[in-house]
Amino acid sequence: MDFNGIMRVSILALACLAAAGNAGAEIRNQAFRWTTTNPSGHPVVKGGLKFSELVAEKSGGKMIVKLYTGGVLGADPLVLSSLQAGSIDFGAMNTGILQSEVKEFALVNLPFLFNDAKEVDAIMDGATGKLLAGKLPAKGLINLAYYDLGFRNLTNSKRPVRKLEDLEGLKIRVIQSPTYIDTFTALGATAVPMAFTEVYTALEQKKIDGQENPFSVIAANKLDNVQKYLTVTRHIYNPQSFLMSKKTWDRLNKEEQDIIVAAARESELYQRKVSRDAQERSLAEIRKGMEYYELPPEEIVRIRERLKPVIQKYSDAIGKDVVGSVFAELEKLRK
Repeated sequence: MDFNGIMRVSILALACLAAAGNAGAEIRNQAFRWTTTNPSGHPVVKGGLKFSELVAEKSGGKMIVKLYTGGVLGADPLVLSSLQAGSIDFGAMNTGILQSEVKEFALVNLPFLFNDAKEVDAIMDGATGKLLAGKLPAKGLINLAYYDLGFRNLTNSKRPVRKLEDLEGLKIRVIQSPTYIDTFTALGATAVPMAFTEVYTALEQKKIDGQENPFSVIAANKLDNVQKYLTVTRHIYNPQSFLMSKKTWDRLNKEEQDIIVAAARESELYQRKVSRDAQERSLAEIRKGMEYYELPPEEIVRIRERLKPVIQKYSDAIGKDVVGSVFAELEKLRK
């Protein structure tokens, strides 16, 4: 079955599937492994739990998805290769990490691309998100949904960051993505690519000065225990690709594929709401033990000016037509 056809399943088709729910002979008993580096209780994990519940419900208990959280099956690069090999069935990770497989995925890591979640959903649920997802089957991956992680913000243990110059020389952990490395290098920091599973210990032992993540990630992983200063930068928004191994996908029959797609879509809506509701609660929690700062608008302007060469570099690499269409769509949304 063509994957793009499955991803365009209509409401009518899903209704027909529900009506034909008694065709249990087509749904086989089987178990799947789903993983993320985020710990239990995190919004990404809650999305995975909802997916697991929906799959079990829609399959009459025949299809069971077991969750492995907190990076117990490995860091994202290892999970990515395991998905391609078929040894892990499902995984959720930063969409930008996929630029190592498909260059166009660098798009979502462009700094200061989005202003708010409404813009994110319009782009990722629209033509751009479908374009990106359509390039993954050739790499052994299926993108089932885009979960929410939120806007990334900066913490460190050295000093308050209130202006561009305050970033100079700070050793900041970033995800293993060239865009992140180039972004923080351009801002004068020392970018340290590192698996997330190593971050807490590295911060605790002062091997790095800081890191950047959404409020919910900082809170869920208790990074505020080993960091003193929090600066709201909202420099990059992180969609999370909910991935499936194509090898797993290919061994499923139509009824089983339909269940996976429907459950993923339902879990996506649920997860986004949970994640966005959690951001303010997480901020209130971590502010209790950290010094809090917000970059003033004039500093954001200066930082954006400094980052123009980075945006130009990746726009050229991604493809000016792709980037141009996204900026054109964002311009329409902002009007």
